[in-house]
Amino acid sequence: MELNPGPEKSVGIVSGGGQFPILCARAATKRGYRVLAVCHKGETSRQLEEFCDKVKWIHIGQLGKLISFFKKNRVSSVFFAGTIKKTRLFFDVRPDLRALGLWRSMKGHLDDSILRQVASELEKEGIEVISPTLFLDELLLPKGILTRKRPSKEQMADVRFGTEMAKRIGELDIGQCIVVKDKVVLAVEAIEGTDETIKRGARLARGGAVVVKVCKPNQDRRFDLPSIGLKTIETMAEAGAEVLAAEAGLSLFFDSKESLRLADRSGIIVMGI
Repeated sequence: MELNPGPEKSVGIVSGGGQFPILCARAATKRGYRVLAVCHKGETSRQLEEFCDKVKWIHIGQLGKLISFFKKNRVSSVFFAGTIKKTRLFFDVRPDLRALGLWRSMKGHLDDSILRQVASELEKEGIEVISPTLFLDELLLPKGILTRKRPSKEQMADVRFGTEMAKRIGELDIGQCIVVKDKVVLAVEAIEGTDETIKRGARLARGGAVVVKVCKPNQDRRFDLPSIGLKTIETMAEAGAEVLAAEAGLSLFFDSKESLRLADRSGIIVMGI
């Protein structure tokens, strides 16, 4: 797909934390795009500036400034990349008038609901919201067992059970990750994030925990795709979890080679389902 082709191709990034915005900016630059990013203070890495033509630093909640920056720079296509710690919603948000109006109009403040509403505000201003995987589809998790160790029949039964439970939780737009053992739900992801969910579930399991991460059934795939990576495997190794199953083709897998090496050394099974 070619975005706004012409002598000056441009794309915008609504950036959170982690390496994903940097990888996306680098890939877009290599393809000849002028990259402009709105970065969130306390979340986005300063390293992103190296791969962008222009950046705007804002506090979480400054929606008016975000939109104004893209319009001023004639950016007609943007994507969301990176993480925002959900707990910051309670102590470090500085909403402007546009964000306050949006927030008050919402029936609930669930993950996808917030992102869809922000995307809708951008599109009202003629700014299309696209998927970041247009630039980095090679990060999508492949299907199959990716480690040397293979799951037992009991572990596969837990993967199937966990997938069904995770989809049900996803229907409520609560989280994407669940930890199970012997077809018992040990932990469900909410605002704390995947790593803390794994720690809690694995502690209760006392060995043999199975971690499942899936896309929500009604999830807008332009943003907040499930992601796993080296930190996920490190957390599992420390906690004693044994199986990681994520949805193939819909989950992002960062640092895959290094992650799989660590998984093999730790006896952890990684699979795309």
